[in-house]
Amino acid sequence: MKNIVLFDTQEVHCACLPITFTRAVSDVRVGIRTISEKWQGFIPGEYTALTADYLAVKYPEVPDEALFVAGYVCPTRELAAAVSGLKSGEALVATDGTLLAYNGSRTNFEARNFTHETCYDSEFVAIKASYDIFRNNGVETERDFEMLTAGRKSQPLPASCTLIGDAARLFIEEGAKLECVILNVKNGPIYIGKEAEIMEGVCIRAPFVACEHATVNMNAKIYGATTLGPYCKVGGELSNVVMIGYSNKGHDGYLGNAVIGEWCNLGADTNCSNLKNNYAEIKLWDYVTHRFRATGMQFCGLLMGDHSRSGINTMFNTATVVGVGANVYGPGFPRTVIDSFVQGGAEGFKPVSVAQVVDMATRMMARRGKSLSEADRAILTALHDTPYPQA
Repeated sequence: MKNIVLFDTQEVHCACLPITFTRAVSDVRVGIRTISEKWQGFIPGEYTALTADYLAVKYPEVPDEALFVAGYVCPTRELAAAVSGLKSGEALVATDGTLLAYNGSRTNFEARNFTHETCYDSEFVAIKASYDIFRNNGVETERDFEMLTAGRKSQPLPASCTLIGDAARLFIEEGAKLECVILNVKNGPIYIGKEAEIMEGVCIRAPFVACEHATVNMNAKIYGATTLGPYCKVGGELSNVVMIGYSNKGHDGYLGNAVIGEWCNLGADTNCSNLKNNYAEIKLWDYVTHRFRATGMQFCGLLMGDHSRSGINTMFNTATVVGVGANVYGPGFPRTVIDSFVQGGAEGFKPVSVAQVVDMATRMMARRGKSLSEADRAILTALHDTPYPQA
């Protein structure tokens, strides 16, 4: 079976922080599936990731000979065909010079020593910054929906629910539960995964995804393009949110234009601004330069790394980034850059040990029948002891 390596560049991996503190970019969920799952759907093989050194414990060893594919690029059928057709020594390069794929040795890949380069001039989606995740969630939901539902029949929509638009734009997997829900598919598809539950009084505008075992609590209002990863639980109001998996925002409060990692919890009535009240351009923290960088965007909410959480009535300002293992609480608005392994709020933060974060993560994961792997413990320890990236 073919060896396939989904590679990050240092620049892209850092630009996708804090979401990529604990994962390769290819493990980011955008649309219904992660980028890795999208590639696996097109090109079968033995997959691994080539990413930041401290994350290597999470992935199989990179082989000497493989098909190296840009792990931050979302595949289309056309792109996957071009990649899989590469002969040994050949590379596929975008018109802007981005290396999309190379078939050959790791030595030649790292040296960019290619025998032949083919230019790929069709469009594709690339996740080159954390906010690209929510900005591209709509188009990737469309593509994933087409791939996952082709030739299949949806489970029936219960009579108590109301569908606005074409029934072909709704797909319900086996075991999903919906009652007294309003679903509007005029602006895109809605995908309800296995054993997901959408409770009474919920209103949803597409594009929308609820992956397996996700839950939407009663009377929630959800605008697209929103994705709830596996086992996520939400309530209140959401707009253009991507939750990678296993995270909760179970109560009232607003969250928009946001990306939430795994094993996060937003306490009751947590509210997150996604638009500055002077309508100014968003400036977002750059982890490499330690400066705020202009994004050209007007809307950006909360970007939160894994194992972080907020207390009740927490207020996040526009374009707030929160690291890994942070606990935010108290009155007022905390600063818009919150480090990993800290606790506190507007009045200041103090450090917490990696043992405290591991203990909290262990208890939260146990509620879902999961446990923290040794690889994940090692990653948290590495992040705590030697923060990434280096200043």
